Amino acid sequence: MISLRVLRSLPSLPTISQPIRGSGLSRTSYRHLSFFVKTPPTFFNHQILKGGDFKLGCSTSKPPHSLSQVRTIKTLDFGGTKEKVYERSDWPKEKYQEFFKNDTIAVIGYGPQGSGQALNAKDNGLNVIVGLRENGRSWNEARKDGWEPGKNLFSINEAVEKAGNTLYFSHGFSIVYNKETKVIPPNDIDVILVAPKGSGRTVRSLFLQGRGINSSIAVHQDSSGKAKDKAVALGVAIGSGYLYETTFQKEVYSDLVGERGVLMGAIQGLFLAQYEVLRANGHSPSEAFNETVEEATQSLYPLIGENGMDWMYSCCSTTAQRGALDWYKPFHKVTKPVFEELYKKVADGSETRRSLEKNSSPNYREELEVELKEIKDSEIWTTGKVVRSLRPERK
Repeated sequence: MISLRVLRSLPSLPTISQPIRGSGLSRTSYRHLSFFVKTPPTFFNHQILKGGDFKLGCSTSKPPHSLSQVRTIKTLDFGGTKEKVYERSDWPKEKYQEFFKNDTIAVIGYGPQGSGQALNAKDNGLNVIVGLRENGRSWNEARKDGWEPGKNLFSINEAVEKAGNTLYFSHGFSIVYNKETKVIPPNDIDVILVAPKGSGRTVRSLFLQGRGINSSIAVHQDSSGKAKDKAVALGVAIGSGYLYETTFQKEVYSDLVGERGVLMGAIQGLFLAQYEVLRANGHSPSEAFNETVEEATQSLYPLIGENGMDWMYSCCSTTAQRGALDWYKPFHKVTKPVFEELYKKVADGSETRRSLEKNSSPNYREELEVELKEIKDSEIWTTGKVVRSLRPERK
């Protein structure tokens, strides 16, 4: 029996007191999922992958996945450091379907990660059920997605009762900061992590496109001796593209820094600062937005994702190249101390305490909406709404 418990917006812990001692989780428990597994997994043979030639240059190059090489799927060279990676060929669909054929996956909660992973696992042929408050908002959303009451949609207590012997998370927050969250797993169960590197909605959308989001895996407790095997198999089953190893602590630290940094916090700060400087110097809102956000998200960032920063630079004009090469170092010098301070606050628990305090407020959703509305109604993003509406594909 497998039970997946989603804590992204879990209201309280008494309903899951059987597998975990303690209480005190708040809405800060983003991407925290729990699995309970009994079946021992199996290893599969490695495969050799070959690629084509690669020639640097914007107009003629192939993306980096076509670099000429022969490699195993287990160990790769990342900038001079050897790391183990796991790909879908480690656990082909027919193999994990066979492995999980007698198991049930119980998903508690239906936030972005819960819904995305539950739907992917179900579409991959696994037996999945969902546990929610009956007739609540998430219950109705789950029904719209095809979950049927009494068949694969149940109350939280009914689903939790199906727990087994492996606790699975998609974020290490509750375990790493257990003094604050009071989440202390029993010693006689496996505790594992598969953390998709993106939102649950992206986990789902990439899966539907036949693609997959990268995920990290970690083991906190290995009571069975098979904890890592379970993590890899489950990571593939929920739709991961490839998986790399980390620890619960490193996953949490890097995740919290990334969200507050370049992924969300810093990028909003940089966008806003440049936009404001352009506007203060007489540039129109549409020009300031296009030169700050639209060109970045629609033209340049996709090139970085395709083939790296140097590739994006090589695809731009010589004046753009010169400016970027000259100015990234001053920006690096100015911002690195901010990131160092951010990492320090993540490591010492300051960010955790801040998040728990704010997200445990009884008026959490109302207060959050006020903060988001401030961004939504700011000139840069009201301008962005108009600019996006003018994209040809939106006509």
